[in-house]
Amino acid sequence: MRVFSTLDEVAAAAGTELGTSEWVTIDQDRVNKFADATGDHQWIHVDVDRAKTGPFGGTIAHGYLTLSLIPWLGSQIFKLATPGAKLNYGLNKVRFAAPVPVGSDIRLSVALGDVEAIDSGLRATFRHTIEIDGGDKPACVAETVVLLMR
Repeated sequence: MRVFSTLDEVAAAAGTELGTSEWVTIDQDRVNKFADATGDHQWIHVDVDRAKTGPFGGTIAHGYLTLSLIPWLGSQIFKLATPGAKLNYGLNKVRFAAPVPVGSDIRLSVALGDVEAIDSGLRATFRHTIEIDGGDKPACVAETVVLLMR
């Protein structure tokens, strides 16, 4: 786990790979709970029997479920222990390149992209890639932006 204690450490790491998380299995229970939390009960996510005859041969995780795992998986890779507040500033890009079949193992790789000085601290862009074990395309590629305050 990489720990950043100062803003200078974050700035110095711009353009570097931060690491890769452990594998996690996406099971039907997690998908069902996400469906309940978001109200998205589309059959390709929650109807196991119907999904067997669908385009993916079984249920798949919601794209936003996959995206929502970035903070948790990222916490296995790095920690921003800088003194000030850390604010989620949003996303620059998100792409769902491949579906995540229920039962698949996924993991996250993170790189620190641009780090820009702003009046109140730093604006850091993180590049996240969620891969599927045995897959030829990533499940999700996303750029997140974090404000690190002094």
